[in-house]
Amino acid sequence: MGTLAIIISLLLLMFLAYRGISVLLLAPLMASLAVLLSGDGAFLLPIYTDSFMQALGNYVIQFFPLFLLGALFGQLMADSGAAQSIANGIVDKLGTHHVVLTVVLACGVLTYGGVSLFVVAFAIYPISRELFHRADVPKRLIPASIALGSFTFTMTALPGTPAIQNAIPIPFFETNSFAAPGLGIIAGLIMLGLGTTYLQSRVTKAAANNEGYGTHKEREASPDTADATPTTMPLALALIPLIMVIGLNALFTYGVFPSLDLSFINEAFENVSPDAQTGLWAILIALLSASAWLIITRWKYWLDLKDTVNKGVMGSLLPIFNTASEVGYGAVIASLAGFVIIRDAVLNVSPNNPLISEALAMSVLSGITGSSSGGLSIALQTLGSEYLAMAQEAGIDPELMHRVASLAAGGMDTLPHSGAVITLLAICGLTHRQSYANVAMVTIVLPIGALISVITLGTLFGSF
Repeated sequence: MGTLAIIISLLLLMFLAYRGISVLLLAPLMASLAVLLSGDGAFLLPIYTDSFMQALGNYVIQFFPLFLLGALFGQLMADSGAAQSIANGIVDKLGTHHVVLTVVLACGVLTYGGVSLFVVAFAIYPISRELFHRADVPKRLIPASIALGSFTFTMTALPGTPAIQNAIPIPFFETNSFAAPGLGIIAGLIMLGLGTTYLQSRVTKAAANNEGYGTHKEREASPDTADATPTTMPLALALIPLIMVIGLNALFTYGVFPSLDLSFINEAFENVSPDAQTGLWAILIALLSASAWLIITRWKYWLDLKDTVNKGVMGSLLPIFNTASEVGYGAVIASLAGFVIIRDAVLNVSPNNPLISEALAMSVLSGITGSSSGGLSIALQTLGSEYLAMAQEAGIDPELMHRVASLAAGGMDTLPHSGAVITLLAICGLTHRQSYANVAMVTIVLPIGALISVITLGTLFGSF
């Protein structure tokens, strides 16, 4: 009954999230339902105040600075005109002859540089709309093009990406954001290459069927995004903060921190492990430095810097608490007796190769929650120590475990109930019926193919 209670709770969480109910409310309610159905109702309040809220609070303590600086940097890039300048520069270089590749690369450059995928979607959609209209390419392919550039290779595969999906595994495996760089690049190239090839084949097929852009009632800009580009910035200057994010991250990861004797930190903070934290510290320093550079160098051009900073800061709150609530839900589920059966089943899927078990756990939980960061957090909070022990016993490099975890979380996370998918379709003014099949191909099918390739290569040749 305990296992059935967990399954019912998970299915309801997925269904109700798809119906648009906030995870902030759903997570504690569905956790409470699982507790009641398991027969542990007498402990409901202690489980909520201890297990749920403690896990939520610990997650916020650990990752809030990354959410905060990431959202702030994205807003500064948008309101300074840097994001628009980069997008326009790529459009000028590639033109309307390769509209899919143009949109994918524009999104990829921005997200790899640390700009939030939601900021990118709002910034790139108007450009995509004009490009696709001029080239007479079906508008229904725009969401898949934006998703490929924003939700896939730059989010989970490319080494050094500051995406939260690449940062969550760091403290669990004591790695850094550049974990298994060679395998990450291979996975990224698979997603980028096959994704653009697939979408271009859809463009060719549409042209053969005489299907053009179509007739659409174009989405009007919302009040929050109507003034998205108040200023312009030279392309060379716009690229500097993106280069700073990746460059400073690498510098501190491989140069500064390894050269320092950080033993004094253990003396002052007994519960802090520098090896488990320097990967996160490097990303935070890079995002903070790039944000400061944007503020200082564009000082004379801000229309309302205070408003930009406030929007960026406030924009971090909903994502962090949504994810933290899902982590709290996972902690409650993990405390139930029925979870032991599920845990053992997952861990024993491939006892000789924990990479397969890990990939399955991350994929399933990301699919259920509709969130790569939420599923990844739940899985690692509940099973992270077991996977690290299994990896050490099997002689598997923790960097390989890190990369597989990130890639797996970015596979099933874009099922129809995914908040990212729903938001993207709303931005583009399209429906699931019109666009979801192509979104699923480039964000689910191809990333899973890349994941399988990495597991195979990692098993045969180890981490590289």
